[in-house]
Amino acid sequence: MAEPAPERIVLVGYGPVGARFVEELLPVVRAGLATLTVVGAEAADAYNRVLIADYAVGRAGREALEVTDTAAAVAAGVSIRTGTSVTAISRTRRTVTLGTGAELPWDRLVLATGARANVPTLDGVTRLRRNLMAPPADAAILDSAGAALPRGVVALRDLDDAHTVLGAVRTGGRIVVLGAGVLGMELALAAAKGGAEVCVVYHGEIPMNRNLDRGGGTVLARAARAAGVSMVNHSRAESVLFHVDDDGAARFDALICADGKQIGGDLLVLSCGTGARTELAHLAGLPVSTGILVDESLRSWADPAIHAIGDCAHVAVPAAPGASLARPAGGPTGLIGPGWRQAHRLAADFTARLTGRAPGTASDTTPAELGAPGGLAAQAAAVVMLKAEGVDVVAGGDTAPDPWDSEPAGHSDGCTATPVSVSQWADPEHGRYVKMVTRGGILTGFVCVGMPRTAAELTLLFERGSELPADRSVLLRFDGPDDVPGAGGDAFAPDATVCSCNGVSVGTIADAAAAGNSTVACIAAATRAGTGCGGCKARIGEVLTRFAVPTPS
Repeated sequence: MAEPAPERIVLVGYGPVGARFVEELLPVVRAGLATLTVVGAEAADAYNRVLIADYAVGRAGREALEVTDTAAAVAAGVSIRTGTSVTAISRTRRTVTLGTGAELPWDRLVLATGARANVPTLDGVTRLRRNLMAPPADAAILDSAGAALPRGVVALRDLDDAHTVLGAVRTGGRIVVLGAGVLGMELALAAAKGGAEVCVVYHGEIPMNRNLDRGGGTVLARAARAAGVSMVNHSRAESVLFHVDDDGAARFDALICADGKQIGGDLLVLSCGTGARTELAHLAGLPVSTGILVDESLRSWADPAIHAIGDCAHVAVPAAPGASLARPAGGPTGLIGPGWRQAHRLAADFTARLTGRAPGTASDTTPAELGAPGGLAAQAAAVVMLKAEGVDVVAGGDTAPDPWDSEPAGHSDGCTATPVSVSQWADPEHGRYVKMVTRGGILTGFVCVGMPRTAAELTLLFERGSELPADRSVLLRFDGPDDVPGAGGDAFAPDATVCSCNGVSVGTIADAAAAGNSTVACIAAATRAGTGCGGCKARIGEVLTRFAVPTPS
């Protein structure tokens, strides 16, 4: 009896999530159970886009962005085509069409097309609706075809953007950052630290207004100004002013706001969020919302042979026949941790199916990765960390309730309402602020600025759904002068999560330390902890200090 032909798997997208999927699928490729072809638009191999701002300000070298071993994948039999675009998907012929005109057949198609930067409405900058546009044949202009940004305007989404920003930082140029979300603030603070003159322009009252309350945002703005960043709030950008280079091309000169403010600079960085690349799926007739709609098994609502993972995937329960056509709740997470968990889960399911095991029993499936905080579709409840030297900001959950609300909101639980309690502590002069929101004593939201140890404890309690102590003030002691790091703290329990991106616990790091991994870099190589957003590296250092193996005298 003839052996069945290997299953043909095509992966579109070779970013960090796609690279993790490739890595996890190598055993079945080596075994000859499947062929895997990867098509990536960028000419470079996969790199960690989350750390692109660190690279752009010179805080990290190119090697720090590496997330995969492409040579090992090729040696295992994976075909990787970088610098290549996919222009169309045929669901009837089961093929994808490349920019070269060639077609690739597939039995399973995985879309990991990621997201592109949102371009705001500004006079002088072209903004297009791309969901109905076919991707260009030239992969190098995937995001710029028909709408290239003017000189001196970047969105900091790729290596070319990073090199432009790095040039401005090294020359001490003036950088205008439009948008004060977590990525915009990280870039602004890092660029100022690197010697650039930085101004952040944003429409709202406070920075990071999707994550912080007024108190936390105000303290963050003060800390940013103290770090040398100009913060310009209540400013709606309307247009861009240009000057003409020697070759006759227009270059950014100033940002014009609705109230007439003119903010000059050498470089404008757009940090206005991202949008999933869904046009391929949309043109193929697949359901899309804020991302490509997939079920909890990461299969397209319309075609079980097509899957989506990462920043392009919107995980939601499929609508029942005849149900409302309203947009499903949630959307792509925008976080690398859930994307990596999706890649792991999908590769584990493929492996189980191809090897004859029941789904979910793949040998490399671990509770830490599949059941890590946030799961496959972490949404508003995810913990957000601002990575900036000297400015610690962590927030999670619902931070809207105010301690002075006349009737604090509760949530209905059948016949009863669960009371909401808010505890708040502020020391703006020293850049410190803490807010804790509880329902029935359970922590459901928090903001922590300038209190890194308290933030670590609150993160642990939040992710576990734990009840806070009756006296909330005892949590502030973690950043006090009399606190002894590691002395009886729950934060060092073996199952406490240290790296949310990769689901790595204290116990895993302690085991790695016992095996001789004595530095943060060694722990990263052994466990992947710290290789995602990088926000947990200080915490890894604390765990290493706690569980360091004594050196023989």
